[in-house]
Amino acid sequence: MTTQNLIAQIYKKKSFLCIGLDVDLNKIPKHILENEDPIFEFNKSIIDATHHLAVAYKPNTAFYEAYGIKGWKSLEKTIKYLNINYPDVFTIADAKRGDIGNTSTMYAKAFFEDLEFDAITIAPYMGKDSVEPFLAFKNKHTILLALTSNQGAFDFQTKNVEGKELYKNVLEVSKSWENSKNLMYVVGATKAKHLSEIRKIIPDSFLLVPGVGAQGGNLQEVCKYGLNDQVGLLINSSRGIIYASNTIDFAEAASSKALELQKEMEKILDQRI
Repeated sequence: MTTQNLIAQIYKKKSFLCIGLDVDLNKIPKHILENEDPIFEFNKSIIDATHHLAVAYKPNTAFYEAYGIKGWKSLEKTIKYLNINYPDVFTIADAKRGDIGNTSTMYAKAFFEDLEFDAITIAPYMGKDSVEPFLAFKNKHTILLALTSNQGAFDFQTKNVEGKELYKNVLEVSKSWENSKNLMYVVGATKAKHLSEIRKIIPDSFLLVPGVGAQGGNLQEVCKYGLNDQVGLLINSSRGIIYASNTIDFAEAASSKALELQKEMEKILDQRI
């Protein structure tokens, strides 16, 4: 999917909502566990109930890998279901990969060619040659971890290195990489006040922003500092939507929570026109 396709969906749906499909079998409704593939059945119900409100879905692969081959099969079925039934939705593999060049190439093939995701999250610590293999794929997007929402982000990301915070170095250096136009960046919602500085470095890039809702991030604050001329934000919510209810009405409850966020986003977008 091209960036322009994504922008078109944002304006069509009046939403820049991304829903995280982080499925924990201990948290989903008990009646779903009776299915042969409860993870997929849960995802399918959530997707069918929210696809008109979200422009992206983001399965965190750890929640599938934890269940071995069965979990991976559930992930395959989920992305295939999205690509066949809702091909205009942007799909993100939250895999946080990043390794030496030939290994990164194989990771890229796995997620972009085999599973056919539109994007993947990548850790930049190993540098240019660990990221560029992902950037080589046409109309695929590499989402670089820049400034994350966890408390441990302060261990390294905000440390001063040669007069500049490390995450700013990552942003600036990444712009010089081949096919850097295919880069997006992760910036946690709990770091919203850093967004104005981030926008000075990467004014035109899309930012994937987790942490709104359960982690305490504020949508209005994120938009105040992070919106650009083409919106440029994907706001992710996972637990706050998919676990809105653990009873038989879980999909309807998820839809209601997603609608609340979408309506906030619609209002923000309308104010910009």
